Amino acid sequence: MFQCARAELEEKFGALALGIGHVGSTAVPGLDAKPVIDILLGAATLADIEARIPALVRLGYEYVTRFEAELPMRRYFKRSTPIPCQVHGVSIGSAFWRDLLFFRDALRADPALAAEYGALKRRLALAFPNDASRYTDAKGPFIRGVVATATRGASGGG
Repeated sequence: MFQCARAELEEKFGALALGIGHVGSTAVPGLDAKPVIDILLGAATLADIEARIPALVRLGYEYVTRFEAELPMRRYFKRSTPIPCQVHGVSIGSAFWRDLLFFRDALRADPALAAEYGALKRRLALAFPNDASRYTDAKGPFIRGVVATATRGASGGG
């Protein structure tokens, strides 16, 4: 499903799409996940992404602005059909770009860590069945800890 969504984005963004990656739980084999594909779309600038909003809307994506105050470095799009997707449009190489990839790669490389994250997600889903914001916020410390460890390791800081 990711490859199909990626091909659509590559067609609409062309050379502006400097990177398109599969992130989120569906990008980690064996990890429990909602059937929604998270896509990291990197362009040189947010303006490059904003210039393609009409093209994304034609593909069935909704441009969701309500999160921009919280995450001003990201442009967020979602759609439910034909392939349920969330697109996180960011400047390539930004901290947001790097952190999502570090987290995904850490989970892919360490099945025990992925299992720990999966167990956390299940506990939080039970604790916050109708509150996506609290669920997401409660995952934050775990994610930040993994990213901090991965970032130290990538920079040689051990």
